[in-house]
Amino acid sequence: MQSHPMLNIAVKAARRAAGVITRASRNLDTLTVQSKQPNDLVSEVDRAAEATVIQTIKEAYPDHAILAEESGAIGESDYVWIIDPLDGTTNFLHGFPQYCVSIALQYKGQTTQAVIYDPNRNHLFTASRGAGAYLDSRRIRVSRKLQLSDALLSTGFPYRELSNLDNYLAMFKEFTLKSQGIRRPGSAALDLAYVAAGWIDGFWEMGLAPWDIAAGALMIQEAGGLVADFTGEEGYMTSGNVLAGTPRVFGQMLQVLQPLLPKPVDPDSFAAQLS
Repeated sequence: MQSHPMLNIAVKAARRAAGVITRASRNLDTLTVQSKQPNDLVSEVDRAAEATVIQTIKEAYPDHAILAEESGAIGESDYVWIIDPLDGTTNFLHGFPQYCVSIALQYKGQTTQAVIYDPNRNHLFTASRGAGAYLDSRRIRVSRKLQLSDALLSTGFPYRELSNLDNYLAMFKEFTLKSQGIRRPGSAALDLAYVAAGWIDGFWEMGLAPWDIAAGALMIQEAGGLVADFTGEEGYMTSGNVLAGTPRVFGQMLQVLQPLLPKPVDPDSFAAQLS
């Protein structure tokens, strides 16, 4: 496996956080859980795992900035670590073994290092810009699937912001009709890692946060796949709408999505209605 020093720190941080998570998984009934908003849960484990990641990074790079799910933005630097300490909190709290630690490093706005660690299967996904993507020490590539009709897709249902649910259900229907199947495992970061590994051929989801996306997006690109927002552009870190897949499946999914996107409000017609 590549041994970039910053990637090594990310791996060390992810493994330490996983230790916190795994210990807590044995005592789920005793955990303190709060609701940030409907269906968006945070546990003391999320916070403890995040503190472990930040401490590990700060020990090595005290001047680097942090963007983390629970702590928000800390500091200013050309180097920004983007951290999801426990992606799949709802799965974790139910004992459903599909969750991970996701850590990415951006330099001047470009993701350069990525780690996604699944403590249940001991899967360590890593990527460094220009150096490929790996599962443990084995190079990974996106699948060779060429047709959407042969593709296995994954997605996540909207849960924070439900105003887009009808649009999403229309997408879900079309992809159900046009693909070989859809899975909804419940951890967007792992879904993206699975696309990079070739286990899933395409992925789409709405309303994700930067820490859900950053690491997995680099992995897919380094594994030969494509990542974009629903318009095919690069704004997915801002919009939170992510489409990813093998090059051919990605293109076919993009065509399916285009007619189903929410229509932008025309300010002129809106003004005309008011006058």
